[in-house]
Amino acid sequence: MVTFNHWAAPRWFAGRGGWLNPNAPDRFARYCEYASRYLGEDIDSAVTLNEPNMMQMLDSFNFPSPVLDARRAMLAAAAASLGTPRLAVANAVNKEDLEAVQAVLIAAHRMGYAAIKNICPAMPVGVTLTMTDDQSASTDHTHRDAKRAKVYGAWLDAAKGHADFLGVQNYERAVYDQAGPVPPGKDVPLSAMGAEIYPASLGGAVRYAHAACGLPIIVTEHGVCTDDDARRAAMIAPSLAGLHAAIQDGVPVRGYFHWSLLDNFEWIFGYAKHYGLVSVDRTTFKRTIKPSATVLSGIAKRNAV
Repeated sequence: MVTFNHWAAPRWFAGRGGWLNPNAPDRFARYCEYASRYLGEDIDSAVTLNEPNMMQMLDSFNFPSPVLDARRAMLAAAAASLGTPRLAVANAVNKEDLEAVQAVLIAAHRMGYAAIKNICPAMPVGVTLTMTDDQSASTDHTHRDAKRAKVYGAWLDAAKGHADFLGVQNYERAVYDQAGPVPPGKDVPLSAMGAEIYPASLGGAVRYAHAACGLPIIVTEHGVCTDDDARRAAMIAPSLAGLHAAIQDGVPVRGYFHWSLLDNFEWIFGYAKHYGLVSVDRTTFKRTIKPSATVLSGIAKRNAV
């Protein structure tokens, strides 16, 4: 599976406004066509855009002003260095540009999907969304449903008729009551990102995603950020058991990818945050298999949880 764009963009593309430029979808489609023509025979399945709803997800977290001010300053400095009035990249967008960028990204997905299918008609092509397992702690679903509409709604609609599958990328759940978000309890295990480690979130997110769009599902990311690999290892089997239960209930799940094989470069966090089944010494580049990898390997070899 190949993702055609995982947030990063060429400097020349950013210098023309990035995903604020109304011509961006056409440029993305031409890139998809070119890449498919020359590489398509070696690709099994494709994703147009990685988590294009991420900025809506982050906006729902209500970050403090210093964080938002720092992002605004970063984008302004980048725009000035490139000689453009303003810009937006897929994982850095000012609040006032969210709707405009989403519209451009949706057009880019649709045009990219058509371009790839034109060259490789038999290749399954989809888009991935970041999804929490959204739950209501009361009979009032107002906040949960508002979050779903804001973060997923437009993309679930865009996928219908313009995707062969939906990629679900799940790491946690989000709980809401009549007042809004409910923080994790004091005694629950937390990831290094401060999120509750809740294995059942995978099955819950997958069930909702399929019910909302009707498409086959591929879990394109799932895991946990932690330096305690025992927690990662303990999370894998119950998560996959919940996924298997969804399959037994009729949800067409076509595949699962754990994020990630290696401890990787995690954007603004650099190498400080660890998601990998395998650790990497950044000086010698030696790779060391963690116990969690053995757990996942055993499930794969048995073809059973």
